[in-house]
Amino acid sequence: MPPLGRASWAARIKPWQQSPKVASGRLHMSTAPLATSNLSSINPDEIAHFSRLSQQWWDERGEFDQLHKMNPVRMRFIRDKVLEVQREEDERKANETRPLSGLDVVDVGCGGGLLSESLARSGGNTLGIDASSSNIAIASLHAAADPAFASASSKAGKVKSSLQYEYTSVEELLARRGPASFDVVCSMEVIEHVDNPRTFLANCASLVKPGGHLFLSTIARTPLSYFLTIFAAEQVLGLVTPGTHTHSKYINPEEMIEFFLSTPLPPSDDAAALDARRPASRPVSRPWISRLFGGAPLRTEAEIRGMIYVPWKGEWLLVPRGAPGASVWAEACNYVFWVRRPKE
Repeated sequence: MPPLGRASWAARIKPWQQSPKVASGRLHMSTAPLATSNLSSINPDEIAHFSRLSQQWWDERGEFDQLHKMNPVRMRFIRDKVLEVQREEDERKANETRPLSGLDVVDVGCGGGLLSESLARSGGNTLGIDASSSNIAIASLHAAADPAFASASSKAGKVKSSLQYEYTSVEELLARRGPASFDVVCSMEVIEHVDNPRTFLANCASLVKPGGHLFLSTIARTPLSYFLTIFAAEQVLGLVTPGTHTHSKYINPEEMIEFFLSTPLPPSDDAAALDARRPASRPVSRPWISRLFGGAPLRTEAEIRGMIYVPWKGEWLLVPRGAPGASVWAEACNYVFWVRRPKE
């Protein structure tokens, strides 16, 4: 790469300042009434981009090496939160070795299946979905090579694998399966690539059963995140294909909190659909976060934890709960988010 003068460096760093400004920092997470679940969140350009890269999903030194390194941290967060809730409700039901055992799990935007396979290994009856047929093909091929995910036959008939994949979108899955179909819904490093992120969040939330869990991970919209994920990773070091990220589509932690604090979920149309399908259950549409204390939600309702990469170790770390100044430095780039749907 040719050397860059001071002016050239400044010109390449400056674009983060061009993100549109919206009152209250909500950006594209607007407070307009939620559209029905058939409003598509699929961005064709994003799907085409990741479809071109699909052959590299399981190359641990390729395009997705950082996701491979990040995956254990994401799984640790998921396992710890599920176990935490299990212990609080009934210590006897906590399954330390397979905390997702007996739970229906969906991985929205599963890509090549990195997280999906880990979820299935933790005991979850896991469904991975993606809007890219190339991604689903790679994920299915990789899982098929592992005997642990092979379908078994018994006298009672064929027993399906604990890991299934479908080429579909969250909107189509919600329309087909209906609301409240999964105990755990995950969508990692996806929301920053979709259109209509507010509707996407509502659709993911609608899939969660009462008392179930929604896990997300994404990137905050800050100068630091622009510098690390676009300027350094894409433009200078070439670790990620240029154009993979769009800084203006990143979502800050406080925006995520605000959404679940102010938005009644599931949306009224989904609540009505569930009521019609299951008359005995009278779903209540309400915000999942009841209040904030010192700007943070109750730990039993939602939690945000930053993730930081330690280059000299070559690994990602989950920032400890309550770390001093975490909301300033640790959550200024990559973070994981958990929220629980209230029980009816």
